[in-house]
Amino acid sequence: MPLDTYRAKRNFKRTREPSGDRRKRRAKAPIFVVQKHAARRLHYDFRLEMDGVLKSWAVPKGPSTDPADKRLAVHVEDHPLSYASFEGEIPKGEYGAGQVELWDSGTWEPDGDPAKSYAKGDLKFALHGDKLKGAWVLVLMKRRGENQWLLIKKSDEHASQEDVLKRATGNKNVSNPDKRPVRKSVKSRIPGRRIEGGRRAKLPGSIAPQLATSRSQVPVADNWLHEIKYDGYRLLARKSGKNVRLLSRNGKDWTSRLPSLADALKALDVSSVLLDGELVALSNGGVSDFQTLQNALHDKDTSGLVYFAFDAPFAGGKDLRKVELVERKQILAEFLGPPGVIRYSDHIVGHGDGFLLQACKAGLEGIISKRCDATYVSRRTTDWLKIKCSQRQEFVIGGFTDPQGSRTGFGALLLGYYDEGGELIYCGRVGSGFTDRSLKEMSTRLEKLVTQKSAYKKAPKGREIHWCRPELVGEVSFSGWTRDGNLRHPVFEGLREDKPARQVKREDAKAPAAKAAAKATVKKPGSSREKRSKREQVVIAGVRMSNPERVIYPEQGATKEDLARYYEQIADWILPHLQNRPLSIVRCPRGRGKECFYQKHLMGTLPASVHGVNIKEKSSVKTYIAIEGLAGLIALVQFGTLELHPWASREETLETPDYIVFDLDPAPDVGWKRVIAAARHLRKQLQALGLESFVRTSGGKGLHVVVPIEPRYDWEKVRGFAKDFAQQVAAANPGQFVATMSKAKRHGKVFIDHFRNARGATSIVNYSSRARPGAPVAVPLRWNELGKTPSGDAYNIETLPRRLAALSRDPWAGFLEARQRLPRVR
Repeated sequence: MPLDTYRAKRNFKRTREPSGDRRKRRAKAPIFVVQKHAARRLHYDFRLEMDGVLKSWAVPKGPSTDPADKRLAVHVEDHPLSYASFEGEIPKGEYGAGQVELWDSGTWEPDGDPAKSYAKGDLKFALHGDKLKGAWVLVLMKRRGENQWLLIKKSDEHASQEDVLKRATGNKNVSNPDKRPVRKSVKSRIPGRRIEGGRRAKLPGSIAPQLATSRSQVPVADNWLHEIKYDGYRLLARKSGKNVRLLSRNGKDWTSRLPSLADALKALDVSSVLLDGELVALSNGGVSDFQTLQNALHDKDTSGLVYFAFDAPFAGGKDLRKVELVERKQILAEFLGPPGVIRYSDHIVGHGDGFLLQACKAGLEGIISKRCDATYVSRRTTDWLKIKCSQRQEFVIGGFTDPQGSRTGFGALLLGYYDEGGELIYCGRVGSGFTDRSLKEMSTRLEKLVTQKSAYKKAPKGREIHWCRPELVGEVSFSGWTRDGNLRHPVFEGLREDKPARQVKREDAKAPAAKAAAKATVKKPGSSREKRSKREQVVIAGVRMSNPERVIYPEQGATKEDLARYYEQIADWILPHLQNRPLSIVRCPRGRGKECFYQKHLMGTLPASVHGVNIKEKSSVKTYIAIEGLAGLIALVQFGTLELHPWASREETLETPDYIVFDLDPAPDVGWKRVIAAARHLRKQLQALGLESFVRTSGGKGLHVVVPIEPRYDWEKVRGFAKDFAQQVAAANPGQFVATMSKAKRHGKVFIDHFRNARGATSIVNYSSRARPGAPVAVPLRWNELGKTPSGDAYNIETLPRRLAALSRDPWAGFLEARQRLPRVR
């Protein structure tokens, strides 16, 4: 439907709707928007950006997150992209007369070719909005003409029987979707309005922000509201007439650093205001990303940043700090315009446990819970609580270690916090969470702070340690504390520019008072007998763990039990790629960094869940390792296994492999972007042969391109195909690739390792840990997310479960079922 149909229905001299034109934006992710339209009959307009316009459907009953509901969606004329931000009254007598209100917006991700799916009448996609998330489908009812479609929510973690149309928001009419919204002028909304507890007052230059207290549990009472905890920088935004200022948490003026936000603040339809909120950078999925925020500030490219306002202590010439929070938020929602640079931070009332669960599944940092009747005070209180999906806080950087292997810059940062006596207390080191860029930038800053003396009260020992002045503050996520006061599974999130080092204290998430009192009566474990008793009780999948607290990844403080718990969490993802295949394993009984060795033959006494597979070798028959279920996997962890390398064939089809692996191994002088480009090139060349492929990070510096095949070819045939293909690619691109093992020829190139396709050769399995610093994991990816992945070791045993919890489907969907025949290499 062209836009001339849209224009023909409207008189733009009478309506404020945009006339628009067909155009394509430069943004990578297409947008979607849902507008609540109180026309002759209330309905919801559902719009998807496609081919430079908004494809539009009118949904009479509104979208439903219940997969059992099939909501009628009437296809209407295309709308211009500029319509996505339209809100307001369409005058009487005009087409669609009535109030239009922005109800939800975000980005969408098609499943397959959107143009072909749309033409076919079966459009599958994922939504990344504030209210609508996860997998959806629009299906054309072909027997009822070209305009009658159905909008259906697919079953995933975002599906719910809750009526999403009644979800609490800042708009007073959300709880009653049949009531038409009444739009008031700004003058009647703020200055002339009677506000209980509000008083006229001069707008202050600044105030100290209210701070939240850490808690381990969500308050369950109905008089609490819950917001998303954004991963960004806290900012106060002040407007007085045409003058605006943006102030960080420690009082620094950031106005000149954020010109787009300053302009948006000036444009607010209120004469004076002091906003409290969070400055963030949003990913394509709508999740705040602290590293992207830091990069934007460093590069002075802040136009894409967003400010989520969650409170208004002052507005319209009034001091609202004594006004109840829900009333302040309602006032805030009324004078904020459509979502843009400044956005309203929405909330729900009650249902905090479920909200936290959904936040964690979505990969968010956590939630903020606030008493609905709370006043605004400039200090830390228990009226505002922060509950995190994993523990996270700031730490002082007091030193660093030398890099190992191919890593540059430094190996790990030494962390600490100040105790009540003002002494810097060492609490461990963090070596994961860094990109090539952040390693380089951090190294530059550390070099200027190097000193010969430790600032710690009790300095850690080690020859490779370098001390620095304790001036930098880093934010670190972690899973807990060890008994000796070190962090477990720390992951570096970024530097904090808004907090002085001397203010960094240890934060402990406290339980509610009644439970804390009950816990205080329990005797603390201390004797060796009690410690042994606790260790003997660690049983996972029926396997009793010996020495469960043995640290096997010293950079993170990760223990043997932690690794077993990781596999317990992701068992459904890894086992289909692992079971009924002979295995080679890498064992490090005393942990990474100590003695490690490669093992493929079954030796010693192992439980029944680990069995043997007899395989004929050159001169004899050897018994290889294989496992049955999670118990077999945990048994290998118990015996010190850190890596899992299966054969490309199963026990029942031992001599006919069912996949081919091309391991892309870059030379030390080859950057990550070139590795990504190499993987994409291999995919393209394989597609030219009629073969689809899948990609995974290796958990190291490379990528694996994996081709599923029908198990009908013997090892020699498969090995020959892999060799011929790799050599052909290298011959056609001699400056980029090499297909021989000679290290002398690899300089500046990517080695296509095809040797893993011989009988007895193996490669790392999806989701396996690696015996490398930081506990990295081999991770399967969708091809379209490869460019967003910062490195081959981007995920580890702590961070990967959060990724998997947020996925709506397997990134390698169809791999295990794929059956492809080998063509000839031309």
